[in-house]
Amino acid sequence: MFTQVERIKKDIEKLSEFNSTPGKGLTRFSFTKEDREAREYIKERMKEASLSVYEDPAGNIVGRRNGANNTPVVMIGSHFDSVKNGGNFDGVAGVVAGLEIARFLNEKNIKTKYSMEFIAMVEEEGGRFGGTLFGSRAMAGKVSKDELEHFRDKNGISVAEAMQKFGFDSANISKAYRDPKTLKAFFELHIEQGPLLEAEQKDVGIVNAIVGINWYEVEVIGRPDHAGTTPMNMRADALVLSSSVIQAVNSLAEESGEGAVATVGEMKVFPGATNIVPGNVLFTVDIRCQNANVIKDIARGINKILEEKCRNQGLSYKMVNKVSIPPVKLSEHLIRILTLKSKKMGLNYRQMVSGAGHDTMIMAKVTDAALVFVPSKNGRSHCPEEWTDYEQIQKGTELVLAAVLDIAEVL
Repeated sequence: MFTQVERIKKDIEKLSEFNSTPGKGLTRFSFTKEDREAREYIKERMKEASLSVYEDPAGNIVGRRNGANNTPVVMIGSHFDSVKNGGNFDGVAGVVAGLEIARFLNEKNIKTKYSMEFIAMVEEEGGRFGGTLFGSRAMAGKVSKDELEHFRDKNGISVAEAMQKFGFDSANISKAYRDPKTLKAFFELHIEQGPLLEAEQKDVGIVNAIVGINWYEVEVIGRPDHAGTTPMNMRADALVLSSSVIQAVNSLAEESGEGAVATVGEMKVFPGATNIVPGNVLFTVDIRCQNANVIKDIARGINKILEEKCRNQGLSYKMVNKVSIPPVKLSEHLIRILTLKSKKMGLNYRQMVSGAGHDTMIMAKVTDAALVFVPSKNGRSHCPEEWTDYEQIQKGTELVLAAVLDIAEVL
């Protein structure tokens, strides 16, 4: 092994301390105190590896290692934000893999033809503002002024306001854009977040495609009334109607085939009192599939059911598409290299589709992109029980290192 598992372990455990919900899983939202603490730690480790460190206008942390050629660059990284009450490995494993690769290259004084950048990206999860894959979308030029002004956290703070308070000027977000001509390849290591690699006793997964993701916010508008004096047949109960729609969301995904999934993960009931008939309900819908047409069909089906039920029961609704990311196929060239390296290194591997979204799916629109999975214990993720053995992260890191050295061309 070229890398050191103890350093990987130390980095992951240290980053887990920058957490707003200790004892209840990891919560590290973007542009918060916990973000600042993790950010400073990552920057210090980058500097120790002799990287030139800067933060782009979106808040992504970049550590640069110059090669003989200024551009294009080979980029390695992942995200360092988390979901609410999540785990210590999601995203961070890939950031730490990059740090360890940078340390190895520095210690061995390895020179490359192409420059390299190690990146730690913000707001991949969308946990604070609901706009997933923010850091990579900014680099792809896909963050709009409307999103910066209108996507808000639970306290009503917009992305633009949070960035300004944190020290970034959202007016400069367009400067985070990376011209595809300046990038040679992007590599991301990530935990699988599912059970397949562990069940099949595989060391790594080489991802060949990532599902498309659509997020919707649905508001059902009824009428708040007294729970004791309003007869059942005279109510406009937004929660009762929403409950039947949510059941339909599940059925539509099951019936669509092609591995489609649909999830209602968040619901808010207003006014939210025991003795008041619910007048408004807000809920989210997350739809994912390899086939973009299936995603559209499920969304149309939900909209049709909402329209029919609201019309028949005298309620109204709004259904707003918050995120729409098409399915992507990853670089066949990089998949071939990762496959050959896995065989040469004696790693048990499989090719697979990612059911989770990753920054790689955005970067794949900009440059050749590759995603390597390492096993998740019991397939658990986005929860405090999330775990990946450090030795397995090291194996994935070694594979990425081997492929990166091929692409960056050692001198």
